[in-house]
Amino acid sequence: MSLIFSNLVVSKLLSTIIVDMRNFVTNFRKILEICKQFAGNQVNEKGNVPRRGVVPTFSDLEVVALSITAEAFSIDSENYLFNRLNSDCPDAIPNLISRRQYNQRRKLTMRLGEDIRQSIAKAIDGGETVFSIDSKPVKVCQNARAARCQMGKTDKPIGQVKYALF
Repeated sequence: MSLIFSNLVVSKLLSTIIVDMRNFVTNFRKILEICKQFAGNQVNEKGNVPRRGVVPTFSDLEVVALSITAEAFSIDSENYLFNRLNSDCPDAIPNLISRRQYNQRRKLTMRLGEDIRQSIAKAIDGGETVFSIDSKPVKVCQNARAARCQMGKTDKPIGQVKYALF
């Protein structure tokens, strides 16, 4: 006699789920609108930080929004990001710059991005003193070093590895 507990069939394993780039582009546009609201007078009418030279077609605000969106989707590799954008939806983001230009302009607009993030955080702040940003447990030391590791000594161990909430 056999017992059937469930007819559930897993069609996609968690490790094989790939970011849907259409959702990425939709969120990019929403984040771009939020960045425009919080940029204030730090950018001109085209969304660029005032500076000498040629006016870029892909604005500084778009660079900041693309960076924030990639970070929100946990995309750490610019190579992966630009390969996916160019292959899956090449016309979704007009005037998309190259990866080299993106890295260079992201360094130039780092202060603008931080100012926008701080403005958003101040707008969200309701007087709380503690925020839960991400409750995903993060491995803070290797098993071989677990006995000597001082990080997270006050946290409860989960199995053989200690975790801390960041």
